[in-house]
Amino acid sequence: MNSMQNLTKGFFKENPTLVLALGLCPSLAVTTSIANGIGMGLAATAVLIGSSVLISMLKKYIPGSARIPIFIVFIATFVTMIDLTLQAFIPALSKSLGLFIPLIVVNCIILGRAEAYAFKNSVWNSAVDALGMGIGFTIALVLISTVREFAGTGSIYGYPVFQLMGIDGFKGSIMMILPPGGFLTMGLILGFLQWNKLRKKAKAGGK
Repeated sequence: MNSMQNLTKGFFKENPTLVLALGLCPSLAVTTSIANGIGMGLAATAVLIGSSVLISMLKKYIPGSARIPIFIVFIATFVTMIDLTLQAFIPALSKSLGLFIPLIVVNCIILGRAEAYAFKNSVWNSAVDALGMGIGFTIALVLISTVREFAGTGSIYGYPVFQLMGIDGFKGSIMMILPPGGFLTMGLILGFLQWNKLRKKAKAGGK
């Protein structure tokens, strides 16, 4: 697998959230707006890259029997750095994401890539893999948050789309920005992707 394939596999083919079903907790909890989705995605990507590179660099010195606690310490270090940076420079986003920034420490995507990939591969390949998975996670968050923000408030990235079009009747459904809306949106997206996959398979089989 070359670097480009390693990078892009996480976008769609092995998307950590939409295909591998990892990182569902923040995917459901923080995706009430596109700004939140982008913020969480970028924060997780930064932690993913930093921790994967560090683990790959030090893999020869990490005892196999103690690797998981060591991984968590490395990940927690980068999460703390990102959390403090957000508090200092983007306090509104930090407040909006709240507890879910510290919870990146136990995000299955980051710990999973550390265990399954970074601990077994070169620094370069680990960095590329981490970037691809981070972008894939961000894509999933933005997709979910776009649907929820639009259906819940009638706006996209804070812009009232219907009002700008001169349509004032649609105010959105409050349910879509509440927890049930997260589950509903995730179910609809996963259902559509599965239907599309089966449709393509049936079409290919019919040829």
